[in-house]
Amino acid sequence: MLCVFLIIFAPNVHLHCKQARVISEIFQQEFCTVAEKVKSKSSAKTDYAKTIHNRKARFEYDILETLEAGIALQGTEVKSIRLGKATLDDSFGLVRGDEITLENMQITPYELGTIDNHDAKRSRKLLLHKDEILKLKYRVSEKGLTLVPLKLYFNSKGKAKLELALARGKQLYDKRESIKKRDEERAMRRGD
Repeated sequence: MLCVFLIIFAPNVHLHCKQARVISEIFQQEFCTVAEKVKSKSSAKTDYAKTIHNRKARFEYDILETLEAGIALQGTEVKSIRLGKATLDDSFGLVRGDEITLENMQITPYELGTIDNHDAKRSRKLLLHKDEILKLKYRVSEKGLTLVPLKLYFNSKGKAKLELALARGKQLYDKRESIKKRDEERAMRRGD
C-alpha cells in the first residue's frame, strides 16, 4: 500500500524503471492473493446442503395441502443441517394443545459441539400463526389425515424453514399406480 501511495501521490519522486517494475509486481502479487482469499470464502458458503427432502413422503401419502413453517432449532442443530446431516424420513407433525411439534426428525449431533450438544431425535416446535395451527388441528382430527414434512431448507434470510404437508396415507394399490406412472414417465423421457 505504501508503494502505491508513493507512485500515485508523490509524482516528484523519481524511480528507476527496475524499481517501478518490482513495486508493481509486489502490488500485483498482494492483490491476487487478496482476490483468491475472497473467492475461497464465497465458494466455502456454497458447500452447504441446499435442501433436505423427504423422498418417501410423496410415495406413501397423497398430498392435499402444503404450507411453510419455521422451526425452533438450537445452534448446533443449525450447523448440522447446513452440513446436510439431517433426515426427514419417518418424521411427522403432531398437534399438542396450541402448538405443533415435529417428531422423529433425525439431526446428527454436531462433530465440533461441546457437552451442550443437542439430542438427535428430540421434539422440535414448529412456528406457525395461531389461525394456521387451529386450521391444521381441525383438519388432522379428520379420519386418516396427518402432517408430513416434505423438505427442510434455508430461505434467503438464512432462516430454517420446513415445508409441511397435510396428507392422507395411500393404500397398496395406490402405491402400485404411482410406481407404474413413474416407470411410464421414465420410459417417455428415454424415448423408449
